[in-house]
Amino acid sequence: MEQQQNVLRLPAERLFREELEALRQADRDPRPAGWRLSPRAVLTFITGGQAGKVEITPKYIGHKRLVEIAIATLLTDRALLLIGEPGTAKSWLSENLTAAIHGDSSKVIQGTAGTSEEQIRYSWNYAMLLANGPSDDALIKSPIYRAMECGGIARFEEISRCASEVQDALISILSEKTISIPELGRELSASRGFSIIATANTRDRGVNDMSAALKRRFNILALPSPADLETEVEIVRKRVRDIAASYELQAELPQEEAVRKVVAIFRELRSGMTLDGKEKVKPPSGVVSTAEAISLLTNSMALAASFGTGEVREEDIAAGLQGAIVKDEDQDRVVWKQYLENVMKKRGSEWRSLYNACKEMND
Repeated sequence: MEQQQNVLRLPAERLFREELEALRQADRDPRPAGWRLSPRAVLTFITGGQAGKVEITPKYIGHKRLVEIAIATLLTDRALLLIGEPGTAKSWLSENLTAAIHGDSSKVIQGTAGTSEEQIRYSWNYAMLLANGPSDDALIKSPIYRAMECGGIARFEEISRCASEVQDALISILSEKTISIPELGRELSASRGFSIIATANTRDRGVNDMSAALKRRFNILALPSPADLETEVEIVRKRVRDIAASYELQAELPQEEAVRKVVAIFRELRSGMTLDGKEKVKPPSGVVSTAEAISLLTNSMALAASFGTGEVREEDIAAGLQGAIVKDEDQDRVVWKQYLENVMKKRGSEWRSLYNACKEMND
């Protein structure tokens, strides 16, 4: 227990262990091969509900139907691809789906420009390979390989960041559900329950488009940005509370008014229009996502705890806004200054303290 308390970030299956066990105990519906919970119980875990006397907290706040489609996809021979802008909870949903279905969300490939085909299939311990030749002991299994062995789910984060030829290594795996190992004269066939959940960022530029052949192996689900201000405020408030508890930040949670102001600013800069639709706003070069708003407010709590009274002030939020919005020093500083003078300054006394703090940071 002490070791678990000292872990910076617990995987979903450990963080929500009590909820998953309560759902398992209360689950009376049929469970597909390789699944720890029935589809209905997985849905309850993701969207919230009740399992006996245990309250199941919502992990994803959004369209319930999208979660149902995601779960149904994993019941078939199709893999699942979650796409969306940064901050639409693609990775969070992927992790929690995997935790609920398989009980192990750790089989992850992080897609980068340096990801190789070996990281998708298998590689070798070259010292053992040179000493004794190809053998099971020298074989290094990829997360996908291990998921195929046990009938689990592998996660592939930011798949579109990989080179096209690396992406296409998945085609035969998803089509044939096998990995050929010619060095050992055999192939690995996937156990029932195996699948892959991949994520891709729609705002990335200069990355590799997935081939049509690979896209056909996925059911593609687009996760939208929060539909309205109230939904986004709820998401931000919940995640800030969870992260603050995890990191044991010794500060009060931001006031409701502060959360709403930050979310309003982000939504306006993201959409290029004020919430009332009366004035156009020039957007910054970077992505002002829901995830950025969550990070901003948790960082404001850290500032308040370390260098203030423990109460999040306008100065703490202003420092976070400056860092979140001004990514390109030349372009974004002008955008942010225009927003301050043309929008925030005109909003009256309720916004005056935050405006003054932001203006001081921008000068």
